[in-house]
Amino acid sequence: MSLIGAVVIGRNEGARLVACLASLADQQIRVVYVDSGSTDGSVKAAEEAGAEVVILDTDTPFTAARARNAGYRALASTGTRPDYVQFVDGDCRIVPGWMAKARAALDAQPDLGIVTGWRAEIHPEASVYNRLCDFEWHRPAGDIEGCGGDMMVRAEAFEAAGGFNPRIIAAEDEEFCTRMRKAGWRVHRLPEDMTLHDANMLRFGQWWQRAVRTGHGFSQVGALHPEYFTKERRRVWIYAALLPVLAVGALFTEPLLLLAVLAVYLLSYLRTVQGLRRAGLDLRDAAEQAVLLTLSKFPNLLGMLTYIWRMATRKDMRIIEYK
Repeated sequence: MSLIGAVVIGRNEGARLVACLASLADQQIRVVYVDSGSTDGSVKAAEEAGAEVVILDTDTPFTAARARNAGYRALASTGTRPDYVQFVDGDCRIVPGWMAKARAALDAQPDLGIVTGWRAEIHPEASVYNRLCDFEWHRPAGDIEGCGGDMMVRAEAFEAAGGFNPRIIAAEDEEFCTRMRKAGWRVHRLPEDMTLHDANMLRFGQWWQRAVRTGHGFSQVGALHPEYFTKERRRVWIYAALLPVLAVGALFTEPLLLLAVLAVYLLSYLRTVQGLRRAGLDLRDAAEQAVLLTLSKFPNLLGMLTYIWRMATRKDMRIIEYK
C-alpha cells in the first residue's frame, strides 16, 4: 500500500490547531507540524498530540510556502519517504474518509500530481465573511487549474517541481499548481468533502486585510505566470483605479460622466447578485456577499500596489495576516 505523510502548518492557531491534529490522529501516518513563530503554545500542543515539530527560524520571512517546504523536507529526510503528502493548514480539520479516497485516486492515475476536494466553513452562520469563504470553497470537481493549500501531492511530482516558491506570500498554492501543470501533471478536484475550515472572520477589518493579501497574490503570481489571474487583475484596475479616477474628474467637468460611472458599479453589483443566485445562494446571502465582492477590488488594489512597491524597493515579501 502506498505510504502517506502529513504536513500541518500554523501560526498562533490555538484550539484550531489542536482540532486539526486530532483529525489526523487515527490515520496512523507520520505528521509533521511546522510552526511560524507562534506565541500561543502551539508548539507544545503539537508535541503533546504526537506530531513531529519543525520550528522555522526568524531570520527569513515567514510564508506558508516556506513552511510547507520545511515540512516536506522533514518527512523526506528519513529513510522512508512517503509516496504522497497531505498538506493541511492548521485552521482546518481533515474529514473522515478523505485520505483513503485521495490515495485511491493517486494510486489509480499515475499522471495525477495533486488531488484536492471540497472545503467547508465550520461556522458559516457566524458572519457574512465566513459565509463568503464557504461559498468560495465550493468549486466544480474534475481537472482544475489550481486549488488552495489543502491538497494531497505525489512526492515524485513535488520534488520534480521544486516544491512551493517560498517567496510567495499569497496564492502560493495556485502558483505551485501552475508549475505542476506546466510540467505535465494533472491537478484534480474530487467531488468529496476534504476539510473543515475555521476562518473565524468576525470583523470587517479582517475581511479587508484578507482581500489585501489576495490582491498581493494576484500581482506576485501574475508576475511569474502572466496568463494567470489575468481577469482578476484587469477587474481590479478597472473598478478600483480607472473608474474612481473618472468619477473624481467628472465632479469638476462632466456630472453625467459621474452618473455613468455610478451606473457601471450598480450594474456590476446586480450582475454579481444574479451570478450568486444562479450558484444557489438565497437572495439575502447573494445581496450581502455581492457587496463584499464589489468592494473587494479596492483592498485588492492595495495588495497589488504593495507587491509593486516591494519589488521596486527590494523589500522582503512578508506575510499579510488577517487573524
